Amino acid sequence: MNITRMKVNHLTNPMGYLMDRPTFSWVAQSTGRTPVSARVEIAADADFSHILFDSGEKAEISGLGYTPDFTPEAKTRYFWRVSVKADNGDCGVSEAAWFETAMAPDGWKGEWITPPFDKEKCPVFQKTFTADGAKPARLTICGLGVYEAYLNGKKLGEEYLLPGFHAYDFWQQYQTFDLDGLLQPGENVLSVLLGNGWYKGRFGFEGNEGERYGSRFLLIAQLEEAGKILTATDSAWKCTVGPLGENNIYDGEFYDGSLEIPGWNEKNGESGWEDAVLAGEGKERLSPRLSPPITGQETFPVAEVIHTPAGETVFDFGQEVTGWVEFVNRAPKGAKLTIRHGEILQKGNFYTENLRSAKATYTYISSGKEETVRPYTTYFGFRYIKVEGFENPDPADFTARVIHSDLERTGSVKTSNEKINRLFLNALWGQKGNFLDVPTDCPQRDERMGWTGDAQAFCGTAAFNMDTAAFYAKYIHDMILEQKAQDGAVPHVVPVIKKDGQPLLGSASCAWADAAAIIPWTSYVYSGDKELLRKEYPAMKMWADWLCREDEKNGSKRLWLTGFHFADWLSLDNYKDPKDCCGGTDRYYIASAFYAYSTRLTAKAAAVLGYEEEAAFYGRRSEEVQEAFVKEFFTPTGRCAMNTQTAYVVALYMDLVPREMRPRLLKELMRLLEENNHHLTTGFVGTAYLCKVLSACGQSEEAYRLLFNEDYPSWLYEVNMGATTIWERWNSVLPDGSISDTGMNSLNHYTYGSIAEWMYRYLGGFNPIEEAPGFAAVELTPQPGTGLDWAEVAYESAAGRYETRWEKAADGSVSYTFTIPFGCLAKLTLPKEATVDGTPLAAGETLLLKAGRHTAVSK
Repeated sequence: MNITRMKVNHLTNPMGYLMDRPTFSWVAQSTGRTPVSARVEIAADADFSHILFDSGEKAEISGLGYTPDFTPEAKTRYFWRVSVKADNGDCGVSEAAWFETAMAPDGWKGEWITPPFDKEKCPVFQKTFTADGAKPARLTICGLGVYEAYLNGKKLGEEYLLPGFHAYDFWQQYQTFDLDGLLQPGENVLSVLLGNGWYKGRFGFEGNEGERYGSRFLLIAQLEEAGKILTATDSAWKCTVGPLGENNIYDGEFYDGSLEIPGWNEKNGESGWEDAVLAGEGKERLSPRLSPPITGQETFPVAEVIHTPAGETVFDFGQEVTGWVEFVNRAPKGAKLTIRHGEILQKGNFYTENLRSAKATYTYISSGKEETVRPYTTYFGFRYIKVEGFENPDPADFTARVIHSDLERTGSVKTSNEKINRLFLNALWGQKGNFLDVPTDCPQRDERMGWTGDAQAFCGTAAFNMDTAAFYAKYIHDMILEQKAQDGAVPHVVPVIKKDGQPLLGSASCAWADAAAIIPWTSYVYSGDKELLRKEYPAMKMWADWLCREDEKNGSKRLWLTGFHFADWLSLDNYKDPKDCCGGTDRYYIASAFYAYSTRLTAKAAAVLGYEEEAAFYGRRSEEVQEAFVKEFFTPTGRCAMNTQTAYVVALYMDLVPREMRPRLLKELMRLLEENNHHLTTGFVGTAYLCKVLSACGQSEEAYRLLFNEDYPSWLYEVNMGATTIWERWNSVLPDGSISDTGMNSLNHYTYGSIAEWMYRYLGGFNPIEEAPGFAAVELTPQPGTGLDWAEVAYESAAGRYETRWEKAADGSVSYTFTIPFGCLAKLTLPKEATVDGTPLAAGETLLLKAGRHTAVSK
């Protein structure tokens, strides 16, 4: 037996996280079929000589999530292990893993400090102190806007853009750094560089305003060794103006290397350093972190050097990425070097108009030293860069560095068609490019916000691609805090962007606000973690309650017929007003559908958690809304008042109409697709569900037809136009290569990448069963179709690794290979008559597969 993927609150060996109720999860691989018992031990030491908690062997302990009756103490490292027994006698004990708790709320001795000079000048703080070199040694720190910390000249940790992007006005995440082995006996120097970031820099895309959350640079830190505080921020800390000039998330960074103070991050004593000023800020909002770290990931060399018709030098990295460019500085001191970032060329020239007001520029004044240079306080979304000021630049000196939240990659899709493979990668790269602490809409223009509608439409795909449980847990934590400030309403973006202390954008749009119900439920279904659902349930409840109150205020019609709604954003079916981005499906039709859907999901969550009265209430409300919805928008025979693809798809996906109406809705959907030459017209709402509905209703061939369309509008149209991520619009780039619109046209906008979820569900066949969350059981329903000769799909679920491979033979038969993980079950249904492990299986019938490897051949 092998026990791996050991996590606490869905994090590997977490340090300094919010950990009031730790939940342990793991995956076991065994020669057996199913586990019969598991045991979790928590100890004070890695040798387990001092065991603090022992669950004993229990059948009910699940690797999907075990929350023991154990309250950890502050600032303590705990070691844990798990032992598992299988039904065939196979057993195993894991290696030791660990987690370390954060400081107690009253443990702060440091104070918030701020620079004594102009608030527009970026500071460097520094403190010299003496240490013994003892263990444990920890630094607890938060810097606002963004910071990097250095000890004796070396950057601490592998994270960037700390402390991340969160609802700063409600909580401020601090980080804990392990300094064991880094403190040297005698004198040490701690230095912290601060930039504007989301907190203080220009942000929010309306106007050129900054200081959305604060107007001053702030730092609080505390360094301890063997339980003794060696230094904590106070007015004795030193401060100076650093080499950072103008910087913000949208426009980039100006860094004057010629102004670097020699040894600025190594030693103090330079003339001109001033005493820091006590900021007088309270510490009540300081909180241990929830955010998974933002770290450096892949790197890309220059793929092509382009000398444009305009005389520019442009480097193409071959892939749109999010991050920055690192380069080797070879310029003389004082030379000005500039890198501009863009997504696309136009008429062969560098182009940035679709970034709107975002300058997306990194400017570096050379220090005169040969060294690798990178930004400290910003990031860019780009494929191309234009370099200026470099004398005979060597492309080998330039590297694109990808950064994103560090999440375990869990899914893969490969097929016989390279364009489909590219499409899958485009969806994956869209996720990588937009998962920087919050699920953003885009990573390049003057926006980059946590739009809730985009997030919920893509969350199923995201959870197949990566282990997103911890990532979304932080996002929902932000959402709950924002909801509390808005009486339960869910903002369009989370965290909320403020102007003069008030939300800059609105709230409570259908499909956007419903992220409060959809994301927590999806996280639960994919992770199987009941404790996670318990923590996120308040978002669901507050949103459902808001919907109910809004209904009562407007006559208790059990419909949602008020307010602004993005509806089926950017759909192609508003023929009366094509410029209306909200689409052709009545927005109150969509709103009422989501009213029924969100209250139903909330009822399901309440039932899982044992909240029986709430489950009954929300269940009744959902049924009442569904009845009113059918009465309002359908005739008794099933004719829908909304004749759009999205209208039919939503009603079918959310199961909003009586069973006897479903055939007519499907027939009408198929009619619309045929009338549109088998092309979609759906937007942000309908696209996420379209192919899933078709396959679930027995029309996978139509789903394949949509998938394989190569002309506009289609997914492969983008691939044929050279896309390496997912576009915001179906026609972001026109057939002649010109960009279609500069006002709202991102080339890295993951929403339509939701087609990848269909690939997992119907190429691989991995459909989770809500009653067996965490993929403890699946409906295994692969549906080979026209256009593919073979497909391989794998998913490292919370319960273990599922694999499907199918391949067509010349005689039309299809051979299948399935791998079901230890302890799991699969309800296999194939579209044609087959033999499975030697057992006949009729088309459409179900066969239960247990853990192990299985083969099948269909006619």
